[in-house]
Amino acid sequence: MTLRVIAIAAMDEARVIGAKNALPWSIPEDSRRFFSLTKGHAVLMGRKTYESLPARFRPLPQRRNLVISRSPAQLAQDSGIEVHTCACELIDSARSGAYALPSDKLWIIGGEQIYRLTLPYWDEIELTLVSGRHEGDAFFPEFENNFTLVGEEVHEGYKFLRYLRV
Repeated sequence: MTLRVIAIAAMDEARVIGAKNALPWSIPEDSRRFFSLTKGHAVLMGRKTYESLPARFRPLPQRRNLVISRSPAQLAQDSGIEVHTCACELIDSARSGAYALPSDKLWIIGGEQIYRLTLPYWDEIELTLVSGRHEGDAFFPEFENNFTLVGEEVHEGYKFLRYLRV
């Protein structure tokens, strides 16, 4: 089984993905799409992203929740998650077969630091491009030089875009 590492994010025209550890917009169709795409797979996120999830969705249901933290003891009491200290080592272990995942897809779900660290591993990107510019303090990294757009679904106020590594 060949592991596919897929980043999934929503960003605006200024690359904003978050503001004060929350999404700066609410797009129910994007939330439904996120659930549909990631259900049954492993999702990898940073501690701040995990802590930003509403309590009723923590851990994310019907997915294997992998949380990266420099201080794993802080999260050790949270059931339903697996805490790791290094995203890149985790991906390398999964790709080599030393670390078993529930499927052939590993979804990278943020935040900014995790996206930047794991960018060299991405095979695909599922991106929601939100119209306009929003206030924010977290940004999606530039990736366009290494990926090509292979799918686009246009909606009022946003687009679903799919990219593959060149």
